[in-house]
This record gives sequence, C-alpha cells and structure tokens, in this order.
Amino acid sequence: MEISELLKYAGDTNCSDIHITAGTHLALRRYGRLFFLDDVPTISQAESMIMSFLSEEEEAKVREGHDIDVGCRLPDRTRIRVNVYHQRGNLAASIRMLYRNIPPLRELGLPSILESFASLPRGMVLVTGPTGSGKSTTLASMMEYINETYDRHIMTIEDPIEYILDHKQALIHQREVGADVPDFHTALRSALREDPDIIMVGEMRDYPTIAAAVTAAETGHLVFSTLHTSSAAQTVERIIDSTPVENQSQIRLQLANVLEGVITQTLIPRKDGQGRVVATEIMAMNYAIRNLIRDNKVHAITDVIQSGAKESMHTMNMDLARLYKEKKISRENTIQHSYNVRDLLRLLESSRSEAT
Repeated sequence: MEISELLKYAGDTNCSDIHITAGTHLALRRYGRLFFLDDVPTISQAESMIMSFLSEEEEAKVREGHDIDVGCRLPDRTRIRVNVYHQRGNLAASIRMLYRNIPPLRELGLPSILESFASLPRGMVLVTGPTGSGKSTTLASMMEYINETYDRHIMTIEDPIEYILDHKQALIHQREVGADVPDFHTALRSALREDPDIIMVGEMRDYPTIAAAVTAAETGHLVFSTLHTSSAAQTVERIIDSTPVENQSQIRLQLANVLEGVITQTLIPRKDGQGRVVATEIMAMNYAIRNLIRDNKVHAITDVIQSGAKESMHTMNMDLARLYKEKKISRENTIQHSYNVRDLLRLLESSRSEAT
C-alpha cells in the first residue's frame, strides 16, 4: 500500500493513529481500538514511507540515530503529527491524524465554561489528560474561539505545530520548537518581549518551562498549556513536585494567584459504537481552592470541586456517572476510566436510587 493510500484510508475511516513498522502489519487506531491491515511493508518500503514526511535535514537527523517529531499538512489540508523512532535496528513511525478544520468547542461536547476561560484577561488555564485524550484539539478550539471573537495577539509555542490558525479577529504567530526556537522556555522568555495577549504552550515538560509560563501569567498574560495528569488536584501536585524543593513554597503562592482553571479530559468509546465521547473534570478557581494551594492542602481540592456545581465545576467521576446515566457509555468503560472507582460506584448507586 502506498503512503498516500494509507493516509486516505485512515482519514476516510476516522482513524486517529497509524503505525508503520518494518516487517509488521500496518496498524491503525480507531475510536481507541487498535486493528491491523493485511499489508506488511519490507524494511525498504517502511523506510520509504516514513522518509516521505521528512525534509533533508530531518532525514539526516534520523539517519544519525535521533528520534524526531514533525508536523505536516497533506494536499487535502489534513494535518498530521509524525513521530519517527528506531526499534530493533530499523525505523518505525507513529502518525496522529488531526482534524482538517478546527472544530468549535460546542461541537466537541465540551462544557460552555471553556468559553469563559478563553475570555479571561489574564491568568493560566491548563488542559490535562492522558496521551490521545484530545488536549491539542481542545487547545486549538479555544484559540480559534478567541481568534473569532477578540482582537488579541496570540503567540503559540508548539512541538510540532499541529493546527494552523489563520488570522481572523486576532493576530497569530505560531512558533515551532526546533525550527523557530530551540526550546519552550526560551520561546516563553522571548514572547514576553513580543507584545502577546495570549500565549499557548504546547506542553509544560520541565521546571524551566513551568517557571517561565507562571511568570508570563504573573505579568498580565493569559497562558494556556497542557500536562499529562488525570485530575485537577494531580495537576497542581505535578507542578509543585516538578519544582525544586527550595522553590516549592514560592510556586504554591504563584499558582494560587495565577491559576484560573483546569480542564481534565479523556475520550471514551460510545456505547453505540459511533465514535467516542469526551468526559471532563472542571476546576474553576475560587477563594477556597486558592487557599488550599497556598496552605499545601491540595488533596482537599476534589472535595471543593464536588460541591462547586454552581460555579460550573464537576469531578471526572461526576461526568462519567452523567454519561452512563445518559446511556452514552457502557458500565465497563465508565469504571475503566475512573481514577477513584469506589467513589464512582457510590455515585452510580446514588443515581440508580434516585431513578427508582
């Protein structure tokens, strides 16, 4: 199978990922499930397919033994993210298929409070969740909402650039790590001198990036970024734990002041088999949560979220229970995606009691 045919097939059948490995069946992921094609590329065929995405400079890096991430736009305007790596002495690649167009927030099934987060004048908003949970799409949709609504200067720092944002109401500059700037924290420090209103950081991978992002929020910018965490409380803990011990008291104070919201999300197969549905946890900062962060009582954040419905907050378990009650997801998947099964079962039992 030619690479163009493979990409077309993946796009036509709503696949999210493609895996190319020499000597192994081509594999694709659809709605979270992996399946295999009959085609088994040889070493030379797999290498040819993979190298077709790379520039001469990128190909040279791969041949030197480096792994590499690249973003590409196909002729039909579909965006893909390609990770090229080595295994058992040969090349392999994982390809993430992205939306041709950036979907609106409401179309993604996300809560309306995300529009409120996108409308903030300053602060920090984080989108978290496991790999493949749609964080990049959510961030792109929030940036597009701002782009269509406000006259702002948006600066994105990505590795690689995944969605192309065209100028509408906003002025947009997108910088790619490795091509336009050496790393995230260098780009963040530079961005402070480039008059942005909004800075979107693809991922806060290390303490220097976290520190630079927090500083940007402190100086009056609206900062968006992502982390691989499964709850709002864990997100705050991860940021604090990534900070050197001698600076942890300071980062707690800074976070308590600048953090405005955390959206944790995961994608779950629909019960009817027609794609996936998003489940979320929403934390919107209030006086109580700011005090918990300052006082190093992050473990109590979930309790505040549980009682914060009037402020549009809910835990992941609360949203899982809602989706199950609405018959959108199966009981098995409801339990599988919970980080606190005992609490979830209590919620499900409570819902069942109310129904009777």
